[in-house]
Amino acid sequence: MQAQDVLPDGQDFVVRNGLALRKGSVGAFLINAQLLQDPNASADAKQAAERDLIALLPALEALGLFDVFELRSPTLRDEVARHRAALSRAPAASPSA
Repeated sequence: MQAQDVLPDGQDFVVRNGLALRKGSVGAFLINAQLLQDPNASADAKQAAERDLIALLPALEALGLFDVFELRSPTLRDEVARHRAALSRAPAASPSA
């Protein structure tokens, strides 16, 4: 399978498990993860990266990213696991009537 088989040119997202998964989600996660591990990054930059990384977790779960890849950084792995656990305990949103 090639990238265009998953997300054709001109299409910015795909719906999977009820979530709109945007093009670039995995790339954004990787950039935020790298920034969190950068000793030269400012505290503000790290805080923004953490917030953005956490916001991406539902999409990455829907993609199955963590079923295939293991994060090498123990700190990042523990932080992501903590937030994934919190997401799995969160009540499902009620459908709009």
